[in-house]
Amino acid sequence: MHCSEENQTPTPTADKSSVPKPKIMPNIKIFGGNSHPVIARLIAERLGFDLGKSVLKKFSNKETSVEIAESVRGEDVYIIQSGCGDINDNLMELLIMINACKIASAQRVTAVIPCFPYARQDKKDKSRAPISAKLVANMLSVSGADHIITMDLHASQIQGFFDIPVDNLYAEPAVLKWIKENVSDWQDAVIVSPDAGGAKRVTSIADHLNCGFALIHKERKVANEVASMVLVGDVSGRTAVLVDDMADTCGTLTLAASKLQEAGASRVVAICTHGIFSGPALKRLEASAIEMVAVTNSIPQREKMEDCSKIKLIDVSMILAEAIRRTHNGESVSYLFTHVPL
Repeated sequence: MHCSEENQTPTPTADKSSVPKPKIMPNIKIFGGNSHPVIARLIAERLGFDLGKSVLKKFSNKETSVEIAESVRGEDVYIIQSGCGDINDNLMELLIMINACKIASAQRVTAVIPCFPYARQDKKDKSRAPISAKLVANMLSVSGADHIITMDLHASQIQGFFDIPVDNLYAEPAVLKWIKENVSDWQDAVIVSPDAGGAKRVTSIADHLNCGFALIHKERKVANEVASMVLVGDVSGRTAVLVDDMADTCGTLTLAASKLQEAGASRVVAICTHGIFSGPALKRLEASAIEMVAVTNSIPQREKMEDCSKIKLIDVSMILAEAIRRTHNGESVSYLFTHVPL
């Protein structure tokens, strides 16, 4: 509202407390899917918003029904849905939610996918094998997504499957913080990669902590089954910290822990970004030499933590929330590659 000159205070030291503050993040809506409502709520609370109203259900024939119950016209929309649980149903729900917002005239729709589905099917490693990660990328683009925010992709090259911007955030800053707070002798620990593919990730953590590095070379005969392992490095009398991006059936982790114990490691701690824990994973962990396994909340862990006392949680909701805030305000997100937001 325009103020007349008579009502304006002439001095430049006028009290500004009476001036209404503009809303920090206007034109933004955050919706959560059914895959991981806890992290969606944590992200919304961190940003100071309520989750957008939506009705997500299934018809009697199992088709997914989505109803966005508030206006998104001209809004910057963020839809939080992780690739976990009933992956195919949750992926379809995400695609429909994106499309529903897009055709409701949302200005921009960003899919926030803490754990990217089908990320392990990222290459044609045998005859007639599909590249399903590329198919998922195409589906997200066709549904109307303008931007993707994800965390610790199984292979960074998956970003190249998209023709839209992709921010692949790293759990590494949160992992470094957890190690310093929960591994008492971390200065003398050895950071271990359970396979050659994770060597780059693990050497980065070892360099930041100024710790030793070891590698386990594994050979597979069939998927999810390791034939043999060879340890490269010295862990004798020291704490071994196994670091991987994904813990599924935990066959690799538990075998690696046994190998490290045989090599004289005083104790074994495991850290994984995405704790899938399918099939016999929890029983294997309980019976293994692993003292504790820390995973992020990119996938719901409450029930698994109740079933297995060794599982510890690393909260990454603040990293995802800060990525949303910075994206909405047009700021760089590269700060999050090395720092955990306070």
